[in-house]
Amino acid sequence: MTQQWSAPTADGPVDATVPVPGSKSITNRALVLAALADRASTLHAPLRSRDTTLMVDALRSLGVGVVDGSDGSWLVTPHELRGPAQVDCGLAGTVMRFLPPAAALAVGEITFDGDPHARTRPMSTILHALRALGADVAGDALPFTLHGKGGVPGGEVTVDASASSQFVSGLLLSGARYESGVTIRHSAALSGGRPVPSVPHIEMTVAMLREAGVVVDDSTPDRWRVEPGAVEGRDWHVEPDLSNATPFLAAAAVTGGRVTIPGWPAATTQPGGAARELFERMGCEVALTDAGLTLRGPDRLTGIDVDLRDESELTPTVAALAALAEGPTRIRGVAHIRGHETDRLAALAAEVNRLGGDAEETEDGLVITPRPLRGGVWRAYADHRMATAGAIIGLVVEGVSVDDIGSTTKTIPDFPGMWAAMLSLPRAR
Repeated sequence: MTQQWSAPTADGPVDATVPVPGSKSITNRALVLAALADRASTLHAPLRSRDTTLMVDALRSLGVGVVDGSDGSWLVTPHELRGPAQVDCGLAGTVMRFLPPAAALAVGEITFDGDPHARTRPMSTILHALRALGADVAGDALPFTLHGKGGVPGGEVTVDASASSQFVSGLLLSGARYESGVTIRHSAALSGGRPVPSVPHIEMTVAMLREAGVVVDDSTPDRWRVEPGAVEGRDWHVEPDLSNATPFLAAAAVTGGRVTIPGWPAATTQPGGAARELFERMGCEVALTDAGLTLRGPDRLTGIDVDLRDESELTPTVAALAALAEGPTRIRGVAHIRGHETDRLAALAAEVNRLGGDAEETEDGLVITPRPLRGGVWRAYADHRMATAGAIIGLVVEGVSVDDIGSTTKTIPDFPGMWAAMLSLPRAR
């Protein structure tokens, strides 16, 4: 059920400290690794949102023990994976692409399905790869059925990963448990020369595998090798989700205010870490101290020309900033986000233009030229990052409402409440 929400307009510069829940990307990777480990693992400060709850429910359905800790942690106890099971992927790319390679190790039949739009998201690359590695999969998109044999031979597979880095990460996460490990090659010939997008997400996967004792060779471009062996159970400490932090930082940017995000890491594999430089290029002051990352907004934002291929999840936030900036912004390198929760390029252009702006789609991005904006309904397309982009614009444009603020539960458990707290507004009941 959609939930229309009147985006509050700031009555002055925002001044707030906003603690942000844990990273979805780290949480769901850690859950898969913990499920395949040689002993129990604990996830400290994991994100609890729709995407991560879907992953937990799926693992439980396969026989993995996941127990809630009183401090919000998850204790994950691995067991032999088994079917029959039905996995609801929702609209979570990390579930639909990370879990099938693990479920191929199970014994029994496992069926995957998800939200209506999930059935249109690219899946054939990873399903074809699993077949090439020895798995038995019926179907090339959601819904599909995996007939688990209790193991996967593994080996080498060549793929076109230009539509999503998750194809590579999904195979890497389970590869150590395959009999021969796994070697993945991205083929420029298959992709028409298009590169793998969001490479930092693959780097995150590789780093986490190494933390779990898995041997990974990523020394050759477009080639990744995981040696067969054990996955070590361990404690995982989940960082704040830096991409989810960007709408709150944007609130300071568009109102000339100040927002601090506690716990921002000095070094990170999260693509959201690139937001620091993006905000600085648009005229903001950004400082990392013991208190966290603090952003101070300028009198007027500056448009930029930016390639977001590696940080494409920041595109909706940058587009919202661009619509409120001085001078045009060109966003490049993000053609692949047409296959995200929605076609984000078409959606952003449509919604900016609906409010009186000037946004034009290009082959691989957007050109946004600021125009005076007016109130109206901002459609979220069941996409959490589209919804938060509308909230940013609503801070300075009166009369904006987001048609489905509930979509933010995908990665932020209570976005409206956090937004209200940032603005010192009463929380809705």
